[in-house]
Amino acid sequence: RNLSSHPHTFPSSVWPARKSMPPRARDKQKAPAPQPPPPSLEDLFASLNRHIERSEFEEAVRVADQVLSISRGDEDALRCKVVALVKADDVDGALSTIRSSKSPPADFRFFEAYCLYRQNKLDEALQSLKSQERSSATMLLESQILFRLNKMDACIDIYQNLPKPKIESVEVNSVAGLVAAGRASEVKRMMDKLGVKANNSFELAYNTACSVIELNKYTDAEQLLLVARRIGQETMVSDNFPEDEIENELAPIAVQLAYVQQLLGHKQEAIEAYTDVIKQDLADELSLAVAVNNLVALRGPRDVSDGLRKFDRLREKDKQNFHLAPGVDLKLFSKQRESIYVNRVLLLLHANKMDQARELVAALPDMFPDSVTPALLQAAVFVRENKAGKAEDILGQFSEKFPDKSKVVLLARAQVAAAAGHPHIAAESLAKIPDIQHMPATVATLVSLKERAGDIDGAAAVLDAAINWWSNAMTEDNKLSVLMQEAASFKLRHGREEDAARLYEELVKSHGSVEALVGLVTTVARVDVKKAEAYEKKLKPLPGLKAVDVNSLEKTSGAKHDEGISHVRITETYEEGKSKAKSKKKRKRKPKYPKGFDPANPGPPPDPERWLPKRERSSYRPKRKDKRAAQVRGSQGSVARDKHEAGATSNTSNSKSNQATTTKGASQNAVAEPSKPSSSKSRKKSRN
Repeated sequence: RNLSSHPHTFPSSVWPARKSMPPRARDKQKAPAPQPPPPSLEDLFASLNRHIERSEFEEAVRVADQVLSISRGDEDALRCKVVALVKADDVDGALSTIRSSKSPPADFRFFEAYCLYRQNKLDEALQSLKSQERSSATMLLESQILFRLNKMDACIDIYQNLPKPKIESVEVNSVAGLVAAGRASEVKRMMDKLGVKANNSFELAYNTACSVIELNKYTDAEQLLLVARRIGQETMVSDNFPEDEIENELAPIAVQLAYVQQLLGHKQEAIEAYTDVIKQDLADELSLAVAVNNLVALRGPRDVSDGLRKFDRLREKDKQNFHLAPGVDLKLFSKQRESIYVNRVLLLLHANKMDQARELVAALPDMFPDSVTPALLQAAVFVRENKAGKAEDILGQFSEKFPDKSKVVLLARAQVAAAAGHPHIAAESLAKIPDIQHMPATVATLVSLKERAGDIDGAAAVLDAAINWWSNAMTEDNKLSVLMQEAASFKLRHGREEDAARLYEELVKSHGSVEALVGLVTTVARVDVKKAEAYEKKLKPLPGLKAVDVNSLEKTSGAKHDEGISHVRITETYEEGKSKAKSKKKRKRKPKYPKGFDPANPGPPPDPERWLPKRERSSYRPKRKDKRAAQVRGSQGSVARDKHEAGATSNTSNSKSNQATTTKGASQNAVAEPSKPSSSKSRKKSRN
């Protein structure tokens, strides 16, 4: 991102000097209720000038309205009101004032174009400028509009035609335009032509560092950014800028330094720098947006919730769905805005917030109609929802609608289809990309996909087409031999021996490959043995095989397995290993005792059952139940009966005793029955 100044360009006499007005004659008759006379125009213009010098633009608008109520259509008051509204960031009010005036001055056309530029209505602003006379102010505004429209070449042409003595910092914007146009290599030549150096101002040093970044000279860019920060601090401290304003002005440099650290591989330093910029909250909206986006991209899927919260700082508060705030949206380039929305969608997918991701993705095609990213994100959402078929349809429709941008989309469609088990769709997608058909990686992928789909003839046709392309190609890194070798192996694997033999034969004649000769011998041996023997004679004999009689070796039944010999060898090996193990002496280490332990007086030995549960120890004795508790009958507080009654009760018949025992057992079982679902603790107690 380039720090290009966006000048609020107005004529030098924005605040017009007002000629003195003669005081009005006052009525000599005395009114019964005297009121203070209304302020004269001279006093109102004096008050208006005072508010302007103090940058009290809202008060200036109020006083200008008072002047216009007295003198309708006053051009000076109208001009002051429009400029004050613009300075107060009330661009809508300024545009409404311009269009509501019956006879606006001629320079109001310029103000109208500037207000349209501030509203990001760039085409209307450019059309409004065309009807005006060519001047330095209109040229500057036109260059800014073209810069925002990404028409960098036209923007640079205007800067080069501007009168340098009348325009300040024209070289700053010229460098910014060259970098944005992808012409960073021309920056040094242009600066030499203008006779300026990078350390002339901190803005120029910053933009020069951006051009060096585009040339991948990251160390040089870091040094230029440090120079820019030093010059900026010294300049603003000498001008008595407040500290918070200095931090705000230097925030783009801090963000760009963090970006260079990121490119240099110093990720932790970059994360700390981005975090400091965000926490201080002193940066402008644009620098804050860049810092948040780069930090989220650097972290990746880690801490998704924190990334979403940071993106929420950039959103428009009044809207339910995510949308960048107007101050951020208007200042960012299209690619920067697209990057923020893409990272937001990816975080939502990682957070599994599919509803929000679906809503945001649905709005992206209208925001970025010329980009392939919305289609890719829509496909990603469908894949996440296990709807690979819909993802393939979306990508296929986009590739047909925009064939010039279909390469990335077709590659994504092939990947989705291959992962979903649709090899025919994946092969079809790859076949629609003509400029990669001959590449070995593409050929291998297409052959594999067509094999999976059962299209052996189609796979063979892909190999033949690739061989034909490389046969006519005049390149140093020719892949013909590799492809012919693989094609011959493929055809041999699928029973096409004659085609495989022909390819191997061509390889032997053209390249003299030993591997091809071996393949040719093994392939031709299946069809024509004599021809195979003729080619076999071209193979070099292996060293050490001259004394071997091949014919007698073929007549033998093979090597015999002798169990005794192998057993003896295994035993010998085991004994040798055992003797080696004994020969190694282990070093005795002094045992470590607990603190305070005396090995001479160890005391009584520890209980060998100390690790067992108490119930499993031999010394465990369960607690005996109190039998007297079972003899209590009746309600709580009942008194024991007399002895003679107890004796009478004890002399009952055996049948009654047995009946009572049976009844008691049944009642206990009935009470114990509901205790089955209780916790393990209560069950342990019941077992005790």
